[in-house]
Amino acid sequence: GSPERRRCLYLHTGRACCQVVEVLLAALILVCSSVSCGSAGGYTGLPALGGIYYYQYGGAYSGFSGADGERAQQLDQHFYLLKLPTARAAMAVGGCLLVFPCVLILVGVLRVSWHFPAWLLIECALYIVIAVGTVPALYFFLHSLLSVYNSPVCKEREQLYQSRGYQGFWCSLHGAEIAAGLLGCMVAMAYLLSAGLAVRDYRTLHEQKQKPVHL
Repeated sequence: GSPERRRCLYLHTGRACCQVVEVLLAALILVCSSVSCGSAGGYTGLPALGGIYYYQYGGAYSGFSGADGERAQQLDQHFYLLKLPTARAAMAVGGCLLVFPCVLILVGVLRVSWHFPAWLLIECALYIVIAVGTVPALYFFLHSLLSVYNSPVCKEREQLYQSRGYQGFWCSLHGAEIAAGLLGCMVAMAYLLSAGLAVRDYRTLHEQKQKPVHL
């Protein structure tokens, strides 16, 4: 067929489908990481969206007075700054995971592997390296967050809000952070699957190139 049709056919291959899934997973990781970075108030879950609005506009401090209100603001700021480096690192990783499969989709559409079959082996190696590197990255992400939640700042903040009857300020992982960890595991599995598909396509392409051309 025409070159344009051959390029479009790549989007129907197994590798392309896996790469699209990887893009979606990376986008979700980016969103969950941004939620973790921006949830200084500690409200978690969809039912608490009204609480987030209430918190950001100062209503959460209506139950405090004097020194307790100032202390609550200070603890919130310290807690937010403690979480910020981990959340930003997670967002950076999510951004990289988002760009990488997009580049590979473009490379596949341009049929680089047809002209340079060894690229599929390079792609396989990159997939394996990233999949293996995801494991220590997830450990660092969860360990850093748990260190923040076990800090004296978080414990004092939790007790202060509970003393005023506020809920949702627990020192534990919230839904977006757990989701980010699960999505990271799914990305690692998707990358390993893509690595296997790259090897399969390399073998298929190598066999096709060895066949004689019939005029």
